[in-house]
Amino acid sequence: MMPSGEDHTLRVSEIFASLQGESTRAGLPTVFVRLTGCPLRCVWCDTEYAFRGGEDLDLKTILDDVAGHALHYVCVTGGEPLAQTACPALLSALCDAGYSVSLETSGVFDIADIDPRVSRIVDLKAPGSGESERNRFENIPLLNAQDEIKIVLVDEDDYLWARQQISSLRLTERCPVLLSPVADRLDPARLAEWIVRDRLPVRFQLQLHKVLWQNTRGR
Repeated sequence: MMPSGEDHTLRVSEIFASLQGESTRAGLPTVFVRLTGCPLRCVWCDTEYAFRGGEDLDLKTILDDVAGHALHYVCVTGGEPLAQTACPALLSALCDAGYSVSLETSGVFDIADIDPRVSRIVDLKAPGSGESERNRFENIPLLNAQDEIKIVLVDEDDYLWARQQISSLRLTERCPVLLSPVADRLDPARLAEWIVRDRLPVRFQLQLHKVLWQNTRGR
């Protein structure tokens, strides 16, 4: 059922089909709905083009575009999708249409009112991002087994910080935790070695789309 009673227009950077490159859904053919805009400026951001531009689309237009790709999985990402007030309505509309929906969010916005059918992939910003003071730790108790926490790491200090958060907040008891190295900043093999050394109950991940297509937009 299409939400009604208010404006559900969103600023959209791009909609495209690709393989999911991150999360426990990595490798699954997925439609990506990338929304425009983000209040953060992480030093390693790889989607700066989504900070501005795009076009205003209503929910029906977005849903029609998604349907045209004929895939079961949909990921709403950014930018920071929750910076747009109509994003929750989009997520619910996608769920109502029968898709398996995930949301990629920076973790600085309240996730309490997100449709419970959505898998919320929530970033925890390490100090090396330059935005760790923006973390909304109030979101942590809201997470459940279908959600995920992603921590992107630029160096060993970030890793040690992440290890401390995992322990003190008991993150892996809530949901899967994924650790990723920043491309060209942290050697993936070193991160893998630290995880094995410390027996961390986390998932190591590389950005699959970058392995396949480097930094090609729309991939």
